[in-house]
Amino acid sequence: MRFVTYNIHYAIGWDGVEDIARIAEAVRGADVIVLQEVERYYGPGNPADQPAALAELLPEYYWVYGPAFDVDASTRDPDGRVVNRRRQHGVMILSMTPIVSCRPLVLPKWTYDDKYNMRVGVLEAVIDGALGPLRLYGLHLGHLESEERQAQIEALLAVVRAAPAEGGAWTGPGAYNDRDWGAGQPAPPMPENALLLGDFNMGPDAPEYAQLVAGGAENLGGADPAFVDAWLAAGRGAEPGHSFITPPERAPERAPEPTEQADHRIDYCFVSPALAPKIRACHVDLAAKGSDHQPVWTEIAA
Repeated sequence: MRFVTYNIHYAIGWDGVEDIARIAEAVRGADVIVLQEVERYYGPGNPADQPAALAELLPEYYWVYGPAFDVDASTRDPDGRVVNRRRQHGVMILSMTPIVSCRPLVLPKWTYDDKYNMRVGVLEAVIDGALGPLRLYGLHLGHLESEERQAQIEALLAVVRAAPAEGGAWTGPGAYNDRDWGAGQPAPPMPENALLLGDFNMGPDAPEYAQLVAGGAENLGGADPAFVDAWLAAGRGAEPGHSFITPPERAPERAPEPTEQADHRIDYCFVSPALAPKIRACHVDLAAKGSDHQPVWTEIAA
C-alpha cells in the first residue's frame, strides 16, 4: 500500500499561485492520502470548500475531514436570511478503501502574549485495506515551541494507547435491535497497528521526536520503540529527507530570511513496530509545486 502525507498550505505554492488541482495531481495514485492545512470558507482565490473541491478532483476516493478549529463565517442575505458558514482549518484523509470510522481529537494549545498561535489537531480514521484493519492518525502539530509539541504528543499517545481497549465507535450488543446505533451491524474495528502521518513541525534531533519513538516522556530510553520512523526503516537515514525546502531559486524574495527558514525534515510517517519490517520505500516528492511543503510517500508491503 502507498501512503502519502502532504501539508498543502491552503493550495498556495511558492510561486504564490493558488491551485487546488496541483494538490490533487501530486497525491493521485496513493492508496491513502493525508492532507494538512485544508480549509473551508477562507481565502479569496481558492474554492470556498477545499475538501469538497478535492473530493471532486479525486472521485475514486472515500474521504473524511476534521477541522482543528471552527469559527463563524456566516453572512446574511439582503432579506435577512442567515447563510450559515463555518470557517474551518484542518486535516483531510482520503482512502481507496472505505473509511470504517473516524473521530477528531483535540490537542493542547498554549497561549503566548507575543506570538500568534492557533489550534491544530488530529483526525483518526480506521480503514480496512490490503494490510488489514489499520488506524491512521493524520495530524498537524504546533509550529512554535518544542514544549508545546511535547504536550501535544503526550496527549496523542494517550489516545493511541487507549484506543484498542476502548474499541470502535460502538461495542457490545444493541438494546433496540435494528433501531440502535449499530443497526444490527458488528462493532467497527479498532486495530492495534497504527500509522501517524503529518506535519510534526519537528526535526529528527528534537526531544519530541525521541518522545514519540519512545512512546511517551516516561518511556524515554526504553529499548523497544513505540513508533518507527518510516524514513529510517526504509534505509534512508543517511539522507536529509527535507520536506520543507526554501532554496533561493524557488523563492528569491525569501532568501534573506533568518536561518529558521532553512530546509527541514518535519513531515513524517511513523508506524507501529509490527509494520516496520514491511516498509519497502519512503521518499520525498521534490517535483510537487503546490505548497510550501513536499509530499512524503511511504510504501508498505501487504
